[in-house]
Amino acid sequence: MTRTIGLAPLTVLELAPPDMVSCAADAGYDCVGLRLLPATPSDPQHDILGDTPLVRETARRLADTGVPVFDIEIFRLKPETRVADYRAALETGARLGAREALVAGQDGDFVRLVDRFAEFCDLAAEYGIATGLEPMPWCEVNDVVAGERVLAAAARPNAGLILDAIHVDRARTDASTLRALDPRHLRYLQLCDAPAERPDDVETLLYQAREARLMPGDGGIDLATMLRAVPRDLPLSLEIPMKALARTMPARERARLMLDKARALLDSIESTR
Repeated sequence: MTRTIGLAPLTVLELAPPDMVSCAADAGYDCVGLRLLPATPSDPQHDILGDTPLVRETARRLADTGVPVFDIEIFRLKPETRVADYRAALETGARLGAREALVAGQDGDFVRLVDRFAEFCDLAAEYGIATGLEPMPWCEVNDVVAGERVLAAAARPNAGLILDAIHVDRARTDASTLRALDPRHLRYLQLCDAPAERPDDVETLLYQAREARLMPGDGGIDLATMLRAVPRDLPLSLEIPMKALARTMPARERARLMLDKARALLDSIESTR
């Protein structure tokens, strides 16, 4: 079965956005994600908002390769967040053809979080962009159950959930919980693998998630069960940061190997259905 597979920016974060597009095209991906806003202060900083030379070059690469932008990131909803400040990023994302925006819920005040999330959804809708809330174990929205509560309270038609294999596993979300999710709420799944042993401290949790994931099939997460529990046509984004490997293996080579492993996993799942 054909399934859309995209290259997530965290996988090849050493590249500038135009080179991420070229990497995705050369490695055989269906689409690419772009990080328009840095996730951490240590992230590479790019002049990628508005009508900048880098935005124009990214648009040129997209047109030349035919690889579309799937999602943009990362939009954090914190107590101090002003949603209107995200307009420039959403506007740039829309210019580049993005269909999805990744949101992290990081506010312990549930009412305020819901209000901000709804406001963000409305702003994204102005640009034809859907909003995906990604539960992360170290955030206030730490699992899919918490994410569903936010979606229900916000009640926005362009809102949904983004699943990330490592976060689903570390939150101990089982297959029955995934199967119970409304499939209309699922935007896409970020695929990766990781060691079977779950960290018992946030520092290691963050380190694995941001720098030391594994390629599909190389770790201990039961990816086959996870993938069988979600719709067969749910798009995938390969988010597999491997900082140590990146020192010795070029981004294009890593991306191609990851895609080969993901396709092998999908083929094995389909052969046993």
